[in-house]
Amino acid sequence: MSRAVLVTGSSRGIGRAIAQAFAALGDRVAVHYGTRQEAAEATLASLPGEGHVAVQADLADPGQVRRLVDSAAEELGALNVLVNNAGVFLAHPPLDTSYEDWQESWSSTLATNLMGAANATFCAIPHLTAAGGGAVVNVSSRGAFRGEPNCPAYGASKAGMNAFGQSMAVALASRGITVGTVAPGFVQTEMAREVLDGPGGEAVRQQSPFGRVARTEEVASAVVWLTSEGAKFSTGTIIDVNGASYLRS
Repeated sequence: MSRAVLVTGSSRGIGRAIAQAFAALGDRVAVHYGTRQEAAEATLASLPGEGHVAVQADLADPGQVRRLVDSAAEELGALNVLVNNAGVFLAHPPLDTSYEDWQESWSSTLATNLMGAANATFCAIPHLTAAGGGAVVNVSSRGAFRGEPNCPAYGASKAGMNAFGQSMAVALASRGITVGTVAPGFVQTEMAREVLDGPGGEAVRQQSPFGRVARTEEVASAVVWLTSEGAKFSTGTIIDVNGASYLRS
């Protein structure tokens, strides 16, 4: 049966691959974007099937988040799955950043990566409940576990997302809503191209015994599995998609 799926930050990269993976299953997808309307329209055009829509919102604005979730549910006719994928990655090394820039980086990062996901989940609960249950999947990061010395707010926001997801898994189980998290390492995306194509790219690839970084479709596959019937009893789990580049106990 076709599901209604909202994927935040799906105009490109991992989010685009996630949207495409759901559409390939016959699901209807709401492609969210912040400022990249043309990229979102390109994603929309790439999706197989019918009934897909594009929706815009600044996830750092709580009012826009509510409008986003309600609009997606209205345009799709329901909401069965929410994927919190959108995020920002701002460099602010503590030994080489002004106090003003430090404050701005933390505020912007937490507002989008953590509060945006938390607010979207909160606003999605009534829609998921009305649909008889559903799934929320958060896209976190390897950086939540191993640290991000040049982008500490990013690492902290993703660690917060992990804890938030596990809290929601317990809180929402009675509503038939599962909550899972996927934590990728480096992924072959446009955002990562500068690093991967640069002088340090080979060292990044060699962090994994496979000698490469993840493909976007590999992250999407894990996300889709967490929304499946067979994954229900895995609610609260965090799946690493990093090619054994970082192992945690």
